[in-house]
Amino acid sequence: MKGKRPYKISVKNAEFQVLSALRTNRSKRSQEKEVFVEGTEGIKQLIEAGWEITRILFRDEGNLSHWGESVLHKFPTAKQFEISPNLYGELSEKENPSELMVTAKIRQYDFSDLELTKKEKPFYLLFDRPSDLGNFGSILRSADAFGVDTVFVLGHSIDVYDPKVIRASLGSVFHTKLIFIESHSQWETFLKSEKERCGIQIVGTDSLGSQPLRNLKLKPPILIILGNEAKGMSVHLKSLCDRIVNIPMFGVVNSLNVSCAGSILLWEVVKNITDPD
Repeated sequence: MKGKRPYKISVKNAEFQVLSALRTNRSKRSQEKEVFVEGTEGIKQLIEAGWEITRILFRDEGNLSHWGESVLHKFPTAKQFEISPNLYGELSEKENPSELMVTAKIRQYDFSDLELTKKEKPFYLLFDRPSDLGNFGSILRSADAFGVDTVFVLGHSIDVYDPKVIRASLGSVFHTKLIFIESHSQWETFLKSEKERCGIQIVGTDSLGSQPLRNLKLKPPILIILGNEAKGMSVHLKSLCDRIVNIPMFGVVNSLNVSCAGSILLWEVVKNITDPD
């Protein structure tokens, strides 16, 4: 049974409006520094990553599963809301709403966090002005799968905590150290310090890049840069690259989806870490 008496929501009161805004409104998420998560896998990954759950929502009909009950007991300080089925359905993005929905405090990182955890041979990824929610979620899955240490986001972009990103990433976003670059000067200072510290190579990606990937052996310390889906890398970012690579293709269409291209590059780096040749 649930550990404490939940708040009941049967009308669109102020609390319901807050919950609805956290799900749909980027500005509200930014203001409250909270994220809205639906779906068993996303919530499991959120919990495994150690994020602080602030609210737990469930319908006021039927019993929760053993897992659902365990979430309620695991987070006794989180507000619990028992919501009428029709309002619960309004909060959900699914035809068949999940057993639980939660909100959680966003875990924020900045460059000072890197000072504490710098690796001898870091593996970084930068996404320049990402504009597609699904692409960003997909590349976060690949970054997690291939052991990227930090993902940087540059420029005005999508909301990385949009529910569609969370769903596309299968919760990988909660395990990812995400750092948002606020200025080019800040970024250049960081790159200069990493060049001096570990000799990091900066590799840009472009379908018209001058160096085919098959001719290279990319290894950490390395920063892979992915350009915006429509515009590619900015001129300024290109000027910072040590090399710009292309992925050889043999079909009629001469470019890959950015998350696919990024995944190929990340795998190439991982493959070469243990390859002695």
